[in-house]
Amino acid sequence: MGTLEFLYETLPGRVILKALTCRGLSRVCGHFLDSGLSRFLIPGFVRSNKIDLTQCESDKFSCFNDCFTRQLKKELRPIDMEDGALVSPCDGLLSAYPIEKNLVLPVKQSRYTVEALLQDDELASKFNEGYCLVFRLCVNHYHRYCYIDHGSKGENHFIPGKLHTVRPIALRNVPVFTENCREYTVMQTDNFGDVVQIEVGAMLVGKIKNHHGIWETHRGEEKGMFLYGGSTIILLLEKDAVNLEPAILQATATGQETDVKMGEVIGRKPD
Repeated sequence: MGTLEFLYETLPGRVILKALTCRGLSRVCGHFLDSGLSRFLIPGFVRSNKIDLTQCESDKFSCFNDCFTRQLKKELRPIDMEDGALVSPCDGLLSAYPIEKNLVLPVKQSRYTVEALLQDDELASKFNEGYCLVFRLCVNHYHRYCYIDHGSKGENHFIPGKLHTVRPIALRNVPVFTENCREYTVMQTDNFGDVVQIEVGAMLVGKIKNHHGIWETHRGEEKGMFLYGGSTIILLLEKDAVNLEPAILQATATGQETDVKMGEVIGRKPD
């Protein structure tokens, strides 16, 4: 039995899990990973995750989180600027679910409602019959994310909670996205109407770091970053706002995730 199986599928493991998912432990870990004392962790992290530091703007890191939030050379993440193209906000493993009567029904995962995600009934109702896009970031992924379109955004809304891992075993056993700490904003986009972007923290994530409050957005501009840990970004799209790439929908229907990169096209505005 692996560590995560023990934590999520046994009674003794769940007792330990309660301590591991508390925000206090995450804050302590975050302070350590922000300090120079954490630099010794970098070589092992780079080696075990096969990270190519030649792709980075700089390979000089003052602490572990400098490495984890490393800035890639811009030419490695080109942003598709064609009008009507919906681009991925991040690197990650993408699943796309229709929203039916406020309910999202992930394959092999726990069901949840948009209202539970946002804790706002009125806002949640705007996305009925739209799409819920889930981008799951693993520790080896690029952990910066961008705006998906030109437009404007409102204030960030932080919802406190726990910090479960976002690995599939946790998603099967716990309603992770409605229990974990998360932060969302409503974006009024030029091409896709109102879009909600939700950043979801995960186990031992030190911080969700969004750069802006109320802001005029530009497609491809950096919106923020996650500090250490696997994390998730969720996009909520209104009914008929986008035609997603058929291959993404087909993969999700069979329980598969689609590997995407920040800036690549994942759908288009309907004609």
